Amino acid sequence: MSTTMPGQSARALSYLQRTFQIYERGSTWRTEILAGATTFLTMAYIVFVNPAILSEAGMPVAAVAAATCLSAAIGCILMGVLANYPIALAPGMGLNAYFTFTVVKGMGVPWQTALGCVFLSGCTFLLLTAAGIRQLIVNAIPKELFAAVAAGVGLFVAFVGLRDAGIIVPSTATVVAMGNIRAPQTALAILGLLSIAVLQAWRVRTAILLGIVGTTIAGFALGIVKWTPVHYRLSDLTATAFQLDIRAALHLGGSFGAGLLEVVFVFLFVDLFDNVGTLVAVTKKAGLVKPDGEIPRLNRILFADATATVAGSLAGTATVVSYIESAAGVAVGGRTGIASIVTGLLFLIALFVAPLVASIPVAATAPALILVGSLMISAVSEIEWADPMVAVPAFLTLITIPLTFSIANGLAFGITSFAVLRLLRGRATRQDWMLFVLAALFVLRFIYMAKSY
Repeated sequence: MSTTMPGQSARALSYLQRTFQIYERGSTWRTEILAGATTFLTMAYIVFVNPAILSEAGMPVAAVAAATCLSAAIGCILMGVLANYPIALAPGMGLNAYFTFTVVKGMGVPWQTALGCVFLSGCTFLLLTAAGIRQLIVNAIPKELFAAVAAGVGLFVAFVGLRDAGIIVPSTATVVAMGNIRAPQTALAILGLLSIAVLQAWRVRTAILLGIVGTTIAGFALGIVKWTPVHYRLSDLTATAFQLDIRAALHLGGSFGAGLLEVVFVFLFVDLFDNVGTLVAVTKKAGLVKPDGEIPRLNRILFADATATVAGSLAGTATVVSYIESAAGVAVGGRTGIASIVTGLLFLIALFVAPLVASIPVAATAPALILVGSLMISAVSEIEWADPMVAVPAFLTLITIPLTFSIANGLAFGITSFAVLRLLRGRATRQDWMLFVLAALFVLRFIYMAKSY
């Protein structure tokens, strides 16, 4: 008995190692588990921020918190098992605000109907994936822009971290300005930033995770961080589970008119291009993109995030997207789906220990995002700056992602300018048809956005 069980365990581990190609990708079990935990810690805020935003739409906080954990767990585990990528998913920031403030409060659409719209966008995603259209869209993105997207997302992540840390603040005079670095939370974040940087300088692989945990402990010790537990029961999930109203979402001729079609399109459009940008940035940083720019198992990646969105709408939350915080896990060495599975399992555990997760302050995760951004910006060295055909679209992509606070907008500027330059320079070919279709859609999007302001 004692010799059989270890042998079975060894065979099981060997099978998993071969399935997930852990050693082939230059990783280890320890590194993958560490990467999954790091990614979870950097994005655990969504467990509490998402319910806070959706509660403004009249949705019960406890139920949305449970739905957030459940949908994130499903998305992460699917991504790990099906696609074998270290990319984590959860309900998306931005889209949850659109759900609440534009759709529900602005248009007067009941949250149940809005969930129906999320469900329809997820189903449309699945159909587009099955038809190969989403793959065509991803493959149509100029490979010359991949490095620009990765670097732009790095600036975006760093900008978010600096804002969350309070190091930069809004300013009516200069748009942004230096924050009060003597403020307790900001000072704690700076301490965390320095500690992670020092650990990285000493080549400590667990630098980011140790920095997050250490900063949290320091916050408690100094009295800066307060534990504010949030209690809810798993049974509270039923308050939003399967409450979506698909019939109302399909009834476009009703009191909301064609507005619901617009809602479905926005969920679809923003999710598509934010996911594409995240996918390109994370796979590029992880070294998982082929030399010709092809992303292996692309259809499985897209299937995982579409399925997660459908599951999220059924559970009772807004659109599920790929999280750029996955780059934090990649930065500590995550290269396989094991990292995503670990993140997913931790989201399941968060259902039971949500109060403990809530104790991790933003001041502890913000420094991690800043330094992940510093790692991702290295991709700028791969851009052919001497060639204006590449340099101009790359720069527009790089600069507009952080300054418009949108990966989708950065892709829009980059792809549109690349297509225009290619056309006017006389280098357009028949194989570029999808590129020009995307550029045309982005132009229409810009016109629509201009009318909305």
